[in-house]
Amino acid sequence: MAESLTGADLVGTLRLPARVHVGFGTRRLLPELLSLHGTRVFVVADPFLVGTPAFERLHDTLRTAGFQVAVHTGIVPELPVASLVASAAEAAAFGAESILAIGGGSALDAAKITALLVTHGAPLDRFYGENLVPGPVLPIVAVPTTAGTGSEVTPVAVVSDPARAMKIGVSSPFLIPAAAVVDPELTLGAPASVTAFSGIDALVHAVESSTAADLPQSATALPVFTGRNALTEPLGLDAVARIARWLPIAVAQPDDREARAEMALGALQAGIAFGPTGTHLCHALQYPLGALTHTPHGLGTGLFLPYVVAALADDAAAAERLAPVVEAFAPGTAVADAPQAFADLNARIGVPATLADVGVAQEDLPRIAELALQSTRLLAICPLPVDRGLLERILENAYAGRL
Repeated sequence: MAESLTGADLVGTLRLPARVHVGFGTRRLLPELLSLHGTRVFVVADPFLVGTPAFERLHDTLRTAGFQVAVHTGIVPELPVASLVASAAEAAAFGAESILAIGGGSALDAAKITALLVTHGAPLDRFYGENLVPGPVLPIVAVPTTAGTGSEVTPVAVVSDPARAMKIGVSSPFLIPAAAVVDPELTLGAPASVTAFSGIDALVHAVESSTAADLPQSATALPVFTGRNALTEPLGLDAVARIARWLPIAVAQPDDREARAEMALGALQAGIAFGPTGTHLCHALQYPLGALTHTPHGLGTGLFLPYVVAALADDAAAAERLAPVVEAFAPGTAVADAPQAFADLNARIGVPATLADVGVAQEDLPRIAELALQSTRLLAICPLPVDRGLLERILENAYAGRL
């Protein structure tokens, strides 16, 4: 094997759950999937799910099938570390043999960190960054109820540490769930804002995965995020096209089964695409924005998307990388017109247009740029050379609404 592997046409990596199921009714497979890991199931669920008919039916199904079930609903927004330590203590006391994660991205990420802490112990900060989880964690079966984060198939969980000024990630292939069950029926009727912000986040995943830089690949130490990836690129572009078409319909018509199915598939494809590839500028900028404004993750990544696309379009090499993404998003659109096309989608589904719209003051922009520069893992995946000046230009444009 060569010392390093470079070239987008030659390098590809996939890391996925052993089982991935998508489609209406696939949650019927949960007893089979959980039985592979014992009978004591610790359920990490979004609190609003408990008491709903779908959740109660699932709970009854598991108990009838002979599982012992403990339900944890203490999902705290932004996932502060203390709440995750408490969840792990509860799971350990129960003697959990597996974790069933059901809910949005926060619930799935909480399950990943719970599984990590049960297996390897606190403190959590020793796992911050890449490839610092020493081995397998408690098996997770992940069931998303939003079409957005793709966390059901990815190797990363993002938490809030009060000792830090923004969110921090734990990234390791050991965090990938054992199985993913993507049942669009669980997304029916979700509020328009949830659909919009989770869906635009999925689009950002697909766009950033498809525009990722070519990173050097060591033959002996594969990073969690590998940059441009020959295996995932077709999935990312297909996700861009699917989400562009169906997200506005899902927002406007929350009970449209076809739109929900297409969005579930698109978000899953985007998750599969960025899981090994990584994301870049929108995410690096959102982490400090989210900490400052306490706005949803997808709102922030979606808000930044047109402005990041504008920055890519201004660079010849990055614009070449961007061109197939633009064609997938809006066939026939010139790369120079892409920022406005993405902004138009945001306006259609209710994503704020500017940083000023979410309460950011102009004097906040340098601090956001400073904190974003700390996301070196994400910035390395950007196809542009990144410095403070670039980040500040994007932020100034996002503040003023300049495309």
